[in-house]
Amino acid sequence: MKDESCLFCKILAGEIPSAKVYEDEYVFAFRDINPQAPVHVLVVPKEHIPCADAIDESNSLYVAKCFEAIAKIAKAEGLETGYRVINNCGEDGGQSVQHLHFHLIGGVKLSEKII
Repeated sequence: MKDESCLFCKILAGEIPSAKVYEDEYVFAFRDINPQAPVHVLVVPKEHIPCADAIDESNSLYVAKCFEAIAKIAKAEGLETGYRVINNCGEDGGQSVQHLHFHLIGGVKLSEKII
């Protein structure tokens, strides 16, 4: 399913360019245009899921596949000593694009403080 107004759906459709890092049948990952660390990759399901609140039994396979991809990407990016995975859900959670996505952040020692 595609949402015509969704930025990430447009990236998935090739309508907007991105720096692809990984792709399989379920997942697409690309470099964040405003990186917060040396490695900052956005991992998105190819199914339009608005946010974590919309995960259910009909689409949870895509979430599992995202986390399988995160492990592969982290290894490929050389993040052997650790990384952080972040998901923002809703306006108060800081979600700016209404398509479920995970930020894979690393390449530097991260603070224990999240906010």
